[in-house]
Amino acid sequence: MELYEYSAHELSEMLADSKVSSEELTKSVLCRAKATDDKIGAYITICEENAIEKAREVDKKRGKEPLHPLAGIPIGIKDNISTKGILTTCASKMLYNYVPPFDAFVMKKINSADMVITGKLNMDEFAMGSSTENSYFKKTHNPHNLECVPGGSSGGSAAAVSAGSAVVSLGSDTGGSIRMPAAYCGVVGLKPTYGSVSRYGLVAFASSLDQIGPLARNVRDAAMLYSLICGYDSMDATSQQREYPNFAELLNGEVKGLKIGIPEEYYGEGVDNSVKETVLNAVKELEKQGAEIVNISLPSTKYALNAYYIISSAEASSNLARFDGVKYGYRTEEFTDLTDMYEKTRSEGFGDEVKRRIMLGTFVLSSGFFDAYYKKAKLVAFDICKEFNEAFQKCDVIATPATPATAFKLGENIGDPTKMYAADICTVTVNIAGLPAVSMPCGKVNGMPVGLQFIGQKFSEQTLLNTAYAIEQLNGEIKPAEL
Repeated sequence: MELYEYSAHELSEMLADSKVSSEELTKSVLCRAKATDDKIGAYITICEENAIEKAREVDKKRGKEPLHPLAGIPIGIKDNISTKGILTTCASKMLYNYVPPFDAFVMKKINSADMVITGKLNMDEFAMGSSTENSYFKKTHNPHNLECVPGGSSGGSAAAVSAGSAVVSLGSDTGGSIRMPAAYCGVVGLKPTYGSVSRYGLVAFASSLDQIGPLARNVRDAAMLYSLICGYDSMDATSQQREYPNFAELLNGEVKGLKIGIPEEYYGEGVDNSVKETVLNAVKELEKQGAEIVNISLPSTKYALNAYYIISSAEASSNLARFDGVKYGYRTEEFTDLTDMYEKTRSEGFGDEVKRRIMLGTFVLSSGFFDAYYKKAKLVAFDICKEFNEAFQKCDVIATPATPATAFKLGENIGDPTKMYAADICTVTVNIAGLPAVSMPCGKVNGMPVGLQFIGQKFSEQTLLNTAYAIEQLNGEIKPAEL
């Protein structure tokens, strides 16, 4: 096996036992990235020199001082997470030349653990999309079928891990942007409880929904990375001050007595029968191990997609107002006055999908339409939260498909926004309610991965990871896709 094929927890032991150096490992991953990225397009920026230099520093430290278990492990970072001194574009022309003067909170955690940053990963522009076709720079392809999308908006993060061009990665999830690409690319993706991972330094899309989380090829690696990045941050007003366990050390895969809820709304019209069957078969395997299956209902789910796109677009229209060509990023070359500069800069700097959502968000917040749309969407959000709370009186976790179908072809839905948005139907409720959820590979349909989503109560990540680990014990850890 090549070094890039090993998991983070295996590599951690190999590094600790001096069976391999971080420099050797980093060069293996970078070589894989350079060999595959012409086909996949996972990276916007590859930090080859900095990565090798950092790996050498870690190798010099090893044996002289205590190191974090993830020290020396290569990691890819979604390009909407601020990295000091490294280009951070949000896959947009608007930030094509932006180099942040500060690190995001999660990057301080990554750097304190001496992880090796291989580069910044492609995404849908400003995290708006479900296919990573909305990037200004390139389209990302699914490693399992290069004619298919990797999902979005964290498509580069999932594709890099799936292909072996990153051992683990960070993504962000506003309505499924970690879990959908994880499902499409056949990797593990965790959307943590809102407030458990600081959003400081994450370029905002929808502030009440955004959450940073890990992607990995197995549950233990995802748990290790989540244990590193979670925690309180005074720079984030929504950050929760509480104690977090070492999630990786507590993994046991024990599901005896666990009550798994099956919501009828997630298995009805619009969900591919083969995906439904694959997911339910995986859940039945847990039932054989002692889990109890409970039928539940979440009736407001049918309104969730509409509510999500109203709320997220409204917040986006506010958050993206800061990109105006004045302080940083793109500025139009020809303009007559300040207003003309604003208009031309934003017209030229933003892509079609971003403009679409800004216009939608501005509309639903405008006088005369606020009560008719935004206020009603927030009432739906309240109902969704209430229904989840009632459901968790009957079960410990909820099992659903992560996506209604397997990955679709590149270009198939790009001209039909409503069809593209429908791909988020299984994931958006989690963000609206601020809950944790994990997408776990559970099989394939026509050669393409299927993701099983487990949803839990707030701060129940350990239960979710244990449940996903039970599935992994049955199916085995994922190896990089063959290209």
